[in-house]
Amino acid sequence: MRVLIKNGHLLNPADGFDQKADLLIEDGLVKQISVTPIDETDASVIDAEGLYVMPGFIDLHVHLRDPGLTYKETLETGAKAAARGGFTTICPMPNTKPVTDTPEKVAELVKRAKTEALVHILPVGAVTIGMEGKEVTDIAGMKAAGAIAVSEDGKSVMDSEVYAEGMKRAAEAGIPVFAHCEDIRLVRGGVMNAGKKAEELGLPGITNAVEDIIAIRDILLAEETGAKLHLCHCSTEYSVPMVEQARKKGLPVSAEVCPHHFAMSEEDITEDHGRFKMNPPLRSAKDVKALKEGIRKGIMTCISTDHAPHSEEEKNCSMKKAAFGIVGLETAFGLSVTELVEGGYLTPMQLAAHMSLEPAKVIGIPKGDISEGRCADIAIVDMKENWVVNPEEFASKGRNTPFAGTKLTGRVKYTICDGKVVFKD
Repeated sequence: MRVLIKNGHLLNPADGFDQKADLLIEDGLVKQISVTPIDETDASVIDAEGLYVMPGFIDLHVHLRDPGLTYKETLETGAKAAARGGFTTICPMPNTKPVTDTPEKVAELVKRAKTEALVHILPVGAVTIGMEGKEVTDIAGMKAAGAIAVSEDGKSVMDSEVYAEGMKRAAEAGIPVFAHCEDIRLVRGGVMNAGKKAEELGLPGITNAVEDIIAIRDILLAEETGAKLHLCHCSTEYSVPMVEQARKKGLPVSAEVCPHHFAMSEEDITEDHGRFKMNPPLRSAKDVKALKEGIRKGIMTCISTDHAPHSEEEKNCSMKKAAFGIVGLETAFGLSVTELVEGGYLTPMQLAAHMSLEPAKVIGIPKGDISEGRCADIAIVDMKENWVVNPEEFASKGRNTPFAGTKLTGRVKYTICDGKVVFKD
């Protein structure tokens, strides 16, 4: 299949290409890039006049709920949501039923994804068997079966001895550890950020220390074991200097920020409703500012969604009863353009890097680069289009978002995966 993208502004952070050009796709690869028009009659043509053409986005952190919780999401619906959001590669966390904790389960997920998903699905395996925090899994075996990282996301491995052993095995296998940083003993039933807003709503709060204590521990264990560490969904002010200092020491530590954590603070919570409940919670305005600065300075290098769909019944209630989680695949780009590009924190090129090249580096895959000869995973986007979030239009089964009715700038127009158009707006 041949596809010709004409008249678009090509952004490729891998080599700094930043100008108007035509791009020809053949057999799933980028065949040719030219600043002069490509005359190709035997190709399907996409006119990208006024649009940016960039590498397909890579989401290191999603929950697809499949197997076992498919009333919330499936591989198919999650992949469709990803395609609508410009994502060509997504990495589902292992907290399914059963947990993805063996090479066989990883292999089955990889096999199913090839026939059920529009985009690339690269599984994350569990650190411990059953995510029970007691016995380390066959990490090397899961990597061989197709896992690109290990994580206990949804909770932390609280036994530091067990976690250190998991990190040691991950280092030996050459696979990164994705850390959900939460000291469960300090949560104390909290459902939102600890502060004046929680007091106003009469709800128990979650302090920043719940996250920061485990983040420090995990960085220290990574240094001791030689593990490559990636901090998931960072939400606190202190997470930024922690990551900065680790990187200054030469440690292989990276970090992601989710759009909801840089686009909203606790002050945006208007009522006690489950749509505002996520883990980590929406933090203070001070935390939001620090995260944005960390992104601007290139300390927090990845934007991930922590896409976590739930049923209406699980979210349409008080935060005390609601499940933790927010969907994000279909709003991530718009929120990132609105808050970070329009807000002056990132250029379009830098945003492309945060959503493609940098995540690819974390998991060591040859993506996030659309130079000639590379895989044709591509997002074609309009940086200026305004639109209003309507959850009823989502491809995801989940509708749980606090951004319903929010006006955003920046919309995905086409998503191309392996040279095939998998979404067209």
